[in-house]
Amino acid sequence: MNKKTFDAKVKKLFADHKRFIARKNTKVKETNGVYHRYKYPVLTGEHTPVFWRYDLDYKSNPNLMERLSMNCAFNPGAIEFDGKICLVGRVEGVDRKSFFAIAESKSGVDNFKFWDYPILLPETSDPDINVYDMRLVRHEDGWIYGLFCTERKDPNAPRGDLSSATAQCGIVRTKDLENWERLDDLKTTSPQQRNVVLHPEFINGKYALYTRPQDGFISAGSGGGIGWGLCDNMEHAVITGPETIVDDRQYHTIKEVKNGLGPAPIKTEKGWLQLAHGVRGCAAGLRYVVYAFLTKLDQPNKLIAEPGGYLIAPQGEERIGDVSNVVFTNGWVARKNGQLFIYYASSDTRCHVAETTVDLMLDYVLNTPPEAGRSYACVQQRYKLISKNLPIMKSMGIKP
Repeated sequence: MNKKTFDAKVKKLFADHKRFIARKNTKVKETNGVYHRYKYPVLTGEHTPVFWRYDLDYKSNPNLMERLSMNCAFNPGAIEFDGKICLVGRVEGVDRKSFFAIAESKSGVDNFKFWDYPILLPETSDPDINVYDMRLVRHEDGWIYGLFCTERKDPNAPRGDLSSATAQCGIVRTKDLENWERLDDLKTTSPQQRNVVLHPEFINGKYALYTRPQDGFISAGSGGGIGWGLCDNMEHAVITGPETIVDDRQYHTIKEVKNGLGPAPIKTEKGWLQLAHGVRGCAAGLRYVVYAFLTKLDQPNKLIAEPGGYLIAPQGEERIGDVSNVVFTNGWVARKNGQLFIYYASSDTRCHVAETTVDLMLDYVLNTPPEAGRSYACVQQRYKLISKNLPIMKSMGIKP
């Protein structure tokens, strides 16, 4: 194409992208009275800037091809910063490598725009091959910490095995979301770690960490659910003792294969509000859902209440993507007015938002029946609810 046509196409790329970013998001119908979904994803590969993907120099790219194409954007950490909602997204190119980049929005439900540059994450002496799923927490020590999964090739894998990997918890901290200091990876007695989350307050003068001990890169093995451990500092974070279990895996439940904490918990007058993902096996593979529970204010590792089943499961287009039948969360934001945004990804491809309030979530976790454990007991729960509702329906003139 000639230079005039090239320039016109470049301008159209930017105009189309601007319209896409500015698209208004709208609530869809309530699912269960706890939260609202929104019509459009808030973060996708399409949200990444045009100048991240195209070489805009006519001399080196006269056919205006994408040179560094994007695959998807999902699993963001989330924080309210300077009056805006900032998502530290997991952005993945077509080369399969993930990196972190910040997108911000005033509303928290649409118009997320990436900053000009992604995060150039400092490396340790053992460089990361891949990084993803950052949990952000504003700690009472004054720092904002980002805990993420750092993946490296398994050095003990047999020759020719190019899929075996090790997962550990990488740690960075910042004051402004622009300058990131890399700290040592977390050290624990577990062979591998994923889904590690920093508690936002000191516990007995120590830093507290929610962990997910596991034997292998994929399999939890003997690892038992969401763990808990203390360490003296974050510069060289070490959990020396065994990780006690906050929330265990259970047979024939939404979390029988594995589970892990999502974002850092939210402090409420009733306790620490927690959000996690649970994984079960089915004929289609692994199914990921999101669930919630509550822990004690003075003992955040002790359960108070845990509703049975899931809070969010994949619906419609959310079921389709690079890793199908999955929803996953590692970011939420509670605003001063009580509004709560839950950022959840679907099928390792895109990120959505569900809107609720802290009060609604407390009602949900405290008053929803717990896991019954077996089919007969589940029917007993239904009988109790039906027996309560039938007289109410009759008084309202409603027939079954």
